[in-house]
Amino acid sequence: MASGKPGAVQWECKYHVVFIPNFRRKALYGELRKHLGEVLRKLAEQRESRVEEGHLMPDHVHMMLSIPLKYAVSQVIGYMKGKSAIHLARVYGERKRGFIGQHFWARGYFVSTVGRDEAVIREYIRHQEQEDQRFEQLNLWR
Repeated sequence: MASGKPGAVQWECKYHVVFIPNFRRKALYGELRKHLGEVLRKLAEQRESRVEEGHLMPDHVHMMLSIPLKYAVSQVIGYMKGKSAIHLARVYGERKRGFIGQHFWARGYFVSTVGRDEAVIREYIRHQEQEDQRFEQLNLWR
């Protein structure tokens, strides 16, 4: 992302982000999983950020986020987690017993800068689910 104005600051700040639901529940299945991707994309846009790549695993979220310099990474991720939890509580909270609503996400997250490894990280995010399934299959034989 860069501004087209002469003399303006040029930037490209991308981050690999991972966060999990509380108690690492396999809560991201089915209808919720389909819906959550769009919710997270819209919330990122509200902070002038963009989900460059994303994948919702059954028990965690992987994203590559582009975040402008004027926002701290913690501001954007906190906003996305908080607002998505509120949204999920409104939409799904009444339908499911044991749904923990605004406490949907566990505290904290993993973040690293992308830098020159962007292609590698994009590939990792895209294929994480297949790798996890392959690893689980290997563990069945141990």
